[in-house]
Amino acid sequence: MAPRRTKSTKNPPILSHEFFIQNHADIVSCVAMVFIVGLMFQATSPVASLFITMQHNVTVNDTAGEEMTVYNTGSKDLFSGFFYFLICIVIHAVIQEYILDKLNRKMHLSKIKHSKFNESGQLLIFFLVSAVWGADILFRENYITSVNQLWEGYPHTQLPFIVKFFFIIQLAYWLHNYPELYFQKVRKEEIPGRLQYTTLYLVFIAVAYFLNFNRVALCMLVLHYTVESLYHMAMLCHFSEKSDAASTVFMVFDVLFVLVRLGTITLAVLTFWYGLAQSSSPSIDAAVGNFNTNLVRINCLVAVCLGQAGLMWNFITFHLRKLRERSSSGKKPRSPTKKKPAKPVAAEELDSLPEVDQNSATENGNVRARKAKK
Repeated sequence: MAPRRTKSTKNPPILSHEFFIQNHADIVSCVAMVFIVGLMFQATSPVASLFITMQHNVTVNDTAGEEMTVYNTGSKDLFSGFFYFLICIVIHAVIQEYILDKLNRKMHLSKIKHSKFNESGQLLIFFLVSAVWGADILFRENYITSVNQLWEGYPHTQLPFIVKFFFIIQLAYWLHNYPELYFQKVRKEEIPGRLQYTTLYLVFIAVAYFLNFNRVALCMLVLHYTVESLYHMAMLCHFSEKSDAASTVFMVFDVLFVLVRLGTITLAVLTFWYGLAQSSSPSIDAAVGNFNTNLVRINCLVAVCLGQAGLMWNFITFHLRKLRERSSSGKKPRSPTKKKPAKPVAAEELDSLPEVDQNSATENGNVRARKAKK
């Protein structure tokens, strides 16, 4: 995202790119309000509830003989996913305007750091909320105390409301990241990286949800979100120039990152290799929701292991590169510093300077240019 721009009295033309970018939160909130208002009228209530409420609900009897409502997965989840996709865009804009922008005004960051600060701030809030929410579900459903529930009773098609709502929100959040690349004016250099991790999250959660591997996916997401929230917390401390706090959080993150990778692989092996193998089916039964075949389980296990191996590879190469940089910088002798005459600052160099330095560099360049003309 570009640094904060001063508001001009001239409004952008209607239906222009700048108009949609400046007013996208208001436009999306109006669209969401249409569905909410539709609940108030009897004629439109069935259509509006299709988007707002959770679909594919059934009534069953629990162990005590009491009736309870559970939910299945199905094509109608796309409607509720679309509505909460709109809600995620609105919440993203609210967090940006009332939290992150206020913090950015107190710090003079370059364009690159400004964009990274906003990204880490948004992800930190989402990861923390999702980790706490997911951990609460794990304790409520006793998945922590009884690990064998991750595979016993598969297919897990009868979901409690809170579990279904959790996965719908997860899908909606990662889906809303695609238009946010346009709304937030993300720099072209950052787009490939954001597209990569957004797509990986979306594919992983969607496959686990629609193949009814929601229990093991929930455990993996809680572990992963917890350690990722530490990383983005350390990044915010780093941008805020709190070096001691940043180094401490980074140290905790390094330890937990390795442990979470091992824990995720262990959960995957226990679930897909040992647990689900006890009730394996010869073929897929989509009508029942049973995808527990050897081919599906092995592919899921390989995908999880490859994903964790890729994260570990990036982690190891990053630290090895840092070690080489430190060793090479320690060997180079320090040369006496000589004052060089100031040169005009190039346009691409201005992007990496704080706002105060950008202004001073621009003014100095204009003064030198006027002297040269004389």
